[in-house]
Amino acid sequence: MARKIGFALVLAIAAAAGVFFFVVPSRVDRSLNKIVPHAPYEVSEEAQALHESLRLADLHDDALLWDRDFSKRQTRGHTDAPRLIEGGYRLQILAAVTKTPKNMNYDQNSGDTDNITLLTIAQRWPVKTWSSLAERALHIARRAHEAERRSSGAVAIIRSKEDLRERMEAEGLAVILATEGAHPLEGDLENIDRLYDAGYRVLGLQHFFDNELGGSLHGASHRGLTEFGRKAVAAAQEKGMIIDIAHSSEAVVRDVLAISSAPIIVSHTGLRGNCDSPRNLPDELMIETAAKGGLIGVGFWDGAVCDPSVPSIARAIAYAVDLVGADHVALGSDYDGATTVPFDASEAAALTQALLNEGLDAATIKAVMGETAIRFFEENLPEK
Repeated sequence: MARKIGFALVLAIAAAAGVFFFVVPSRVDRSLNKIVPHAPYEVSEEAQALHESLRLADLHDDALLWDRDFSKRQTRGHTDAPRLIEGGYRLQILAAVTKTPKNMNYDQNSGDTDNITLLTIAQRWPVKTWSSLAERALHIARRAHEAERRSSGAVAIIRSKEDLRERMEAEGLAVILATEGAHPLEGDLENIDRLYDAGYRVLGLQHFFDNELGGSLHGASHRGLTEFGRKAVAAAQEKGMIIDIAHSSEAVVRDVLAISSAPIIVSHTGLRGNCDSPRNLPDELMIETAAKGGLIGVGFWDGAVCDPSVPSIARAIAYAVDLVGADHVALGSDYDGATTVPFDASEAAALTQALLNEGLDAATIKAVMGETAIRFFEENLPEK
């Protein structure tokens, strides 16, 4: 009897482990990365022809967090290389999410908890990633490079201006790696070199909580850059990395604008004058960012545009163009960022149609859908 009970217990443990490692990650992914149910979007011949002439670029996508092969078409989530290419994308920034707090919200969070630890275990990441944010970022970079190798040339990781120019003359998808928050530095400037060597070219400063570099827009302190933060910004820019202040406190944004030696980006956001959400920075900071050569990526989810619909995204983009000009506006979807969006990457022509409906001309649509972002990175990535 004892032997039977022991065997049954082993089977129960094995079954529970199987569910945890092979079922839970995909269920969490499906539950967090949703697409608003919709009938096929109607796209006119004019819009389709215009869309086919575009080179799309997007400033923020969290696809590498999830247990999927980015190089292959998936049945869940918002993006993968095949769907991006089908939608007309030529450049995609892929971000490394390495920590999020429990009960995450737009108002105030603490950095004392971490949702990602359990996900790293469930997705069978290396043991050293369970306790180190730096190791998580390095592992995500390795996953990106593995996807590049498996893609048969469809995906290329971009490290320099030269890489990007060459890729734009060929076919396929260019990918630039970014951090969502600079907590993977773990308070050590030498980790900038490790991230750079792993392929990261965009350094997001904060995510949903305050860190060693300064305050988050959703943190407790609302402080500006710390002394370490100032050193990190300077060191990263000296290497040619681009600073992203998408989740940074207003005080951090002002500090970065004051000390930055190069243009910065707000990779995924909305415009507060268009959508009065605590997720969005004030318009005045968007104007100042653009005035210093920066780039603003307009998001696709409710926190950025208030209503996750295609017309709402188009209105937000039109508002941004009116505010700062098309030379400073890009797409910043926040695809696969635990968001609900109205279309996946393959359906991007629906946005081209909505921008035409909004009254934007072809040249402006061409700029905001990709050309502005491609030009920005051709000008601001390291030379080689």
